Amino acid sequence: MKTNAGSIVAGFFVVGLVGLSGCGEPVDKAASADGSNVAAVADFQKQLRTQLIMAKTGDVIEIPKGRFEITRGLSLKVDGVTIRGAGMAESVLTFKQQTQGAEGLIVTADDIVLEGFAVEDTKGDAIKINECRNLVIREVRVEWTAGPDEGNGAYGLYPVQCENVLIDGAVAIGASDAGIYVGQSRNVVVKNSRAAYNVAGIEIENTIDADVFDNVAENNTGGILVFNLPGLSQRGERTRVFRNRIVSNNTDNFAPEGSIVGGVPVGSGVLINANDHVHIFDNEFEHNDTANVIVSSYFSTADGAEIKNKTFDPYAEAIYIHDNSYVGGGESPDTLELKTLKLAMYGLDGRFPDVIWDGYINPAVADEGKLPATLAICLQDAQSKMLNVDAPNGYNNPNEDMANHRCELAPLKPVELPFG
Repeated sequence: MKTNAGSIVAGFFVVGLVGLSGCGEPVDKAASADGSNVAAVADFQKQLRTQLIMAKTGDVIEIPKGRFEITRGLSLKVDGVTIRGAGMAESVLTFKQQTQGAEGLIVTADDIVLEGFAVEDTKGDAIKINECRNLVIREVRVEWTAGPDEGNGAYGLYPVQCENVLIDGAVAIGASDAGIYVGQSRNVVVKNSRAAYNVAGIEIENTIDADVFDNVAENNTGGILVFNLPGLSQRGERTRVFRNRIVSNNTDNFAPEGSIVGGVPVGSGVLINANDHVHIFDNEFEHNDTANVIVSSYFSTADGAEIKNKTFDPYAEAIYIHDNSYVGGGESPDTLELKTLKLAMYGLDGRFPDVIWDGYINPAVADEGKLPATLAICLQDAQSKMLNVDAPNGYNNPNEDMANHRCELAPLKPVELPFG
């Protein structure tokens, strides 16, 4: 996340919320196949950097099996290049001794394919892709191998201001902000991937048209986040989150002090903030201790800060939650305020409903205090309820009144990419 914000729902959601083809001499492949030893190739890093600098459109840069030590950040600025390894467990670039560079690999080019390799223990972000049109990340692993730690890099896979993005079969572990993050982008698919032990597992921020499906988000602080923040290049809308397993996202928040994701409550399954037309369906939620789904406005994260961008829409509207399954969740919410609310409403052995909403409604569109049908917060999961914490009125009347929430919205169209 890019701008500073404070707690999630003030009062109740307060949170402390290569065999290098065509370049130079061939590399020594002396590293063991299981990656237990760093390859004894003194000039590997130099060869790889040269290959990236000298690449031409259409080139394939191959990273062979082995574990290769990289001490300086890598960059690619040439369109139409593929970086391909032998597999995310077989071709590993370790940055544990990194002394230069803010990222492991930074890409500023179009028509890029990254596949079949791993990036470990970077000083900062693992793989950042900026202003790219047509990006494929397939079976790439990014990981901080010592586990959750505030000293880990912020982002794992990090496309920003991109168009046409496919992330397929990726793994992201240990990011101190977001494992898989797509921001200020358009036409995005994240599928068949796993995000674990990050602060935010998968985050879609200020992005237009995104499909997030067939993923596993487990053991993060928050599983899947769909956010809009002011001051960025565009406002996001139209995100579908479906057929995911969102399980036990109860890892203590290890974001560095001052980071916005320091406000994500421990135990958040899906967290929607200030975003419109978000559909959450056919997911499996299990044991997310604060709540399986949280819907909130920017007012619940701004901590009283003025919204300087007067065109920014701070409300969450047109949210459709349906056909999900739930096992547990809400039994042990984060923060004293949430614990107090749960105890007061549901008792010591009770639990929050599967969905929590802060209750903010845009008065400019409200009709007698209710959202119009096309912008409603709709819940159609059998046996599930929504708790409105009534944040606009000082939390004086939290309630489970479902009269305006047993509704349906028209389906969103699937995201279509110009490649498979």
